[in-house]
Amino acid sequence: MNAKQISFLIIILIIIPATSFAQNLEGKNSFRMIEDVIITLDLPKEISSKQKPTILIIYALPNGNSTAWTKGKKMHPGDDWHFDIQHIAAQTAFIRESLPHQQIIVAYLENDQKSWPAWKTKHPNYLENITAIVDSLSTRFSNPAIHLNGHSGGGSFVFAYIKALTTIPENIQRISFLDSDYNYDSSYLPKLTTWLKNKSHQLRVFAYNDSIALFNGKPVVSATGGTWYRSKKMMLDLSQQFHFTNYSNDSLLIFKSNSKQIQFFLKTNPERKILHTKQVELNGFIHSELSGSKKDSKNYRYYGNRAYEAYIPD
Repeated sequence: MNAKQISFLIIILIIIPATSFAQNLEGKNSFRMIEDVIITLDLPKEISSKQKPTILIIYALPNGNSTAWTKGKKMHPGDDWHFDIQHIAAQTAFIRESLPHQQIIVAYLENDQKSWPAWKTKHPNYLENITAIVDSLSTRFSNPAIHLNGHSGGGSFVFAYIKALTTIPENIQRISFLDSDYNYDSSYLPKLTTWLKNKSHQLRVFAYNDSIALFNGKPVVSATGGTWYRSKKMMLDLSQQFHFTNYSNDSLLIFKSNSKQIQFFLKTNPERKILHTKQVELNGFIHSELSGSKKDSKNYRYYGNRAYEAYIPD
């Protein structure tokens, strides 16, 4: 290759928009990073050439779950019950239908340990690794708005990302904890409050009263070890700078900041059941993404009947 050809190639690489490269990911949407991290991309059927705004939802998987289980599918005799408890693929399809003028991309983050807390223990340099994962994903598309999301142990990934940085980047537009904020403590407050100074940034927290939940007659977590306590602690910390209004109904405690950019959804638990993943299944992922938008609670209700049944794949 001569000098002119090399120069021409460099120019082409510079002027082709990033979305053109994203198109090539169709059919090659699962790959590994850091050896034991599996990333699976759920892309729209077509990547628009009209430069629709792109939302990249980075979804850190819950403990003990595979990507296939997390995506979900229609149940058939002999299928593992895990296929029917999250349905993130169907909920993603519902979100795409609700936001037709935006490109919704979901990156499922799984690791070989099937646990982000365990993965962090294995990798002493986990902070650098997690930052590299998020940065690498964000550069695959053209200026995406990044939403950090996750369930259960997936929250450990999100908190590690926050911990790794001096400030949360501006392109992180939404952070959602779907019953996953076990790692919260007050050390995260300064970074969250600084990030929330931008009124376009959104924080969503979902939890249930796991402090009284029982399994075989025994507590599931300690009084301070679950998301019920941690979520209330986070809201108490944030209330130093944000005023919250109570929008609660009979079984759901809902608290929103004046600007509505911070919202807590806390499920009561009088029957002392384990409602951990029910919060995801009953339109939780949809609500984590659409709450606060014009499509908030349109054609669905959080903790109501599944609104995405028609989108569940075979």
